[in-house]
Amino acid sequence: MTASGQLPRRCWVEIDLAALERNLKLIRASLPAQIKFVAVVKADAYGHGLHHVAARLMHAGADLFAVANVAEAMALRELSSDWPVLLLSPVLPDEDRYLADYDLAATVSSAEEVRRFDAVGRKAGKPVAVHLKIDTGMGRLGVWHTQAPALYAQIQAAPGVKLAGVFTHFSSADEDPAFTAEQRRIFLHALDSFTGFNPAGLFIHADNSAGLETAPERSVFNAVRVGLLQFGILPHPHSLLARVHTEPVFSFHTRVGLVKQLPAGTGISYGRTFVLQRDTKVAILTAGYGDGIARAASNRAQVLLNGRRCPVLGRVTMDQTIVDITDVPGPVSSGDPVVLVGHQAGAEISITEFSDWSDTIPWETLCSVTKRVPRLYRTALGV
Repeated sequence: MTASGQLPRRCWVEIDLAALERNLKLIRASLPAQIKFVAVVKADAYGHGLHHVAARLMHAGADLFAVANVAEAMALRELSSDWPVLLLSPVLPDEDRYLADYDLAATVSSAEEVRRFDAVGRKAGKPVAVHLKIDTGMGRLGVWHTQAPALYAQIQAAPGVKLAGVFTHFSSADEDPAFTAEQRRIFLHALDSFTGFNPAGLFIHADNSAGLETAPERSVFNAVRVGLLQFGILPHPHSLLARVHTEPVFSFHTRVGLVKQLPAGTGISYGRTFVLQRDTKVAILTAGYGDGIARAASNRAQVLLNGRRCPVLGRVTMDQTIVDITDVPGPVSSGDPVVLVGHQAGAEISITEFSDWSDTIPWETLCSVTKRVPRLYRTALGV
């Protein structure tokens, strides 16, 4: 064990909380003054750790937290009893009572949900907050836009329910700006169809990190949902927020377990999917798909060792990954640090590049780093 009594680390993630706070402030400064910051922290804050991330975002002044389910919301309530929290996924009937118990806002997509939540609010003696979601072409949650005025009227007539927001979700913000514009038009038209609609005091949100291509053209929009961008990852290079130079919060590390020399003609790893074309020095790393290096990255990914890119050879296995270190300058020994995502000696592997090697997206990569990988949290003063 180390001097602190902890086992030495074989694979770990570092989370820079100071960078997270700086990112929030930079994003907020780039937005129109009326736009509120909705911090999306579902899936354990995209694998960064919900408690640590949310606590730092509270300190930095996030306006509302958005999570996937009641369990995540209850974890937030351990940090704050009154910070606004929105559930983005459907609430199951046996979860209804927690809306009142923990003062949570639910997403509403149907008349049946309004009836259920109204009953909860009446019983609790306090209305349940809801955000009405309008389906403008995503085809997932939300009431279909032509039916939205009727559902809005039902919410307004239910004493056990209080409207706290209205929103939609863009399906192709990073791929189809024309369809995104059409979804925005449909959403605005739906709002115009609401009898007696008054947006004052409501969260009206359609944009996210990828979807904010232009400043919202009507002042009715007063919030933006920010997920990846707060972690320093730009989902869409042509977004308005692409000009915000956020810092990566996440980095992924492992170590060299063994160094060995192998002759040309040797097959590497399961299935011998790579055969050495030259005499090769290899390093066996102490991380594999059991930690979060996708098997799909076999024979494709690279890592940083002594600041030099080293290709992955053969199939990634559960606990080890083999890389070619023949051209790495200087000695390489067991225990040396290796960067999977992040910076080392002036070189960088971004999470987008790491994800591309596995034919996936950063969202999935972040959520795929497993529980056996410890998260180390850095503040302005260090770990």
